[in-house]
Amino acid sequence: MTSFAKNTVCLWYERDAEAAARFYAKTFPDSFVGPVHRAPGDYPSGKQGDVLTVEFTVMGIPCLGLNGGPAFKQNEAFSFQVATKDQAETDRYWSAIVDNGGQESECGWCKDKWGVSWQITPIALTRAYTSPDLAAAKRAFDAMMTMKKINIAVIEAAVRG
Repeated sequence: MTSFAKNTVCLWYERDAEAAARFYAKTFPDSFVGPVHRAPGDYPSGKQGDVLTVEFTVMGIPCLGLNGGPAFKQNEAFSFQVATKDQAETDRYWSAIVDNGGQESECGWCKDKWGVSWQITPIALTRAYTSPDLAAAKRAFDAMMTMKKINIAVIEAAVRG
């Protein structure tokens, strides 16, 4: 039986919501795939019996994947921001997304193969650019602006000056 969260993130996929949900569940902790619902009738981008929606959780966030067809595309206006504790965790999540058909972007952002944007953000980076030492914060920020995947050692060196 389906449980209904008070607030759920609905993500529009062209046709691969279930594959995306399974990838997220395999990749991130506190993530799993829930019920998969098939269309009870034909709809503009699918047929009766096709997977219409899939319930899933990504790092504790309830989501609903909707196979809505090609009308709408993902963009950077929505992203999952993943706070990482060290370089190994940063590298692991970045590689999982990019090496599975995704693409790199700037400043710790990347997209998975379904077009969903992810910010793989080391806690060290957030602490650095929000530091009360404004000169150190600016150095860290400027260093981040030159990166795709965040390199914590470079950020920490920038903070030190």
